[in-house]
Amino acid sequence: MDGEILTLLGPSGCGKTTLLRCVAGFLKPDEGDIYLGGRVITDLPPERRGMGMVFQSYALWPHMTVFDNIAFGLKLRKTPKDEIGKQVRDALDMVRLSGLEHRFPRQLSGGQQQRVAVARALAMKPEVLLFDEPLSNLDAKLREEMRFEIKDLQRKLKITSVYVTHDQAEALVLSDRIALMDKGKLVYLGSPREIYDFPRNKFVADFIGVTSFIEGIVESFNAGVSRAIIRTEDGLLIHASARDVKKDQRVTVSVRPEHIRLSAFKKIEGPNCFEGRISKMAYLGNSINYHVEVGSWLLRTQTGPELVFKPGEKVEVQLDPQKIAVITV
Repeated sequence: MDGEILTLLGPSGCGKTTLLRCVAGFLKPDEGDIYLGGRVITDLPPERRGMGMVFQSYALWPHMTVFDNIAFGLKLRKTPKDEIGKQVRDALDMVRLSGLEHRFPRQLSGGQQQRVAVARALAMKPEVLLFDEPLSNLDAKLREEMRFEIKDLQRKLKITSVYVTHDQAEALVLSDRIALMDKGKLVYLGSPREIYDFPRNKFVADFIGVTSFIEGIVESFNAGVSRAIIRTEDGLLIHASARDVKKDQRVTVSVRPEHIRLSAFKKIEGPNCFEGRISKMAYLGNSINYHVEVGSWLLRTQTGPELVFKPGEKVEVQLDPQKIAVITV
């Protein structure tokens, strides 16, 4: 869609960079066509596609200044000299690097080099921006900052963008829509919220974020209120929102850490309340991650730092029935 960021997400080797290179024109697809604005561009060379690309390695010329790196493509286009200067300055303003045009790449930080690569792509005034894992060489804190910078810049310029990453958090932060790939195939296309809250299969649920799986059989289903009760092999009864399931159907329940509540052990009452035992814990500063054994299942959850349980301790575990995803395939 015009003006959106579409992220190609998936594990290493799933084909996302190959697909991006086909869109850019560096590779030709074995079959099918590529369209841009309603016109077929499959056989057009890269320089005639109206696209700008930001590479993983930034691909900056080390012997050229920032100005000359950004101007390189414009010079190949034989853009008039005064127009080159204006477009380079405009691009530097967009990425907040004005005043650094005479520096060389070695004199810049990793984040600044990444911005120069973006500015070089923007100077060409592309119809589409392509990003091939541009933040993977940055440290964790800078990578997080640059996610928001790229998103803010894209929103401001309203340039349609295709972004490749294997980082789930990056995809959730940046994307209007996510195209999740596996083994060369598109397995899910949707908004970050759709893909996180309503996964269609176990691969999607497992790849995006952290989740716990419980297998069971639908014991009852009330279509009027979209509510199912799933019985596990060890006798747990799990109430969950569900659609299009049938009695006696085998399903997988997916539950996210934030939808599991831990509390001190007391008499177990109410739906989706179970006795659990802390298996592992990890202190992360602003939260504590727990592995909790419930029946024969291992659930992953987290609490605030003020709620501390020790390994081996009994706890009460409550699953939010409105937030459980029931997967049928």
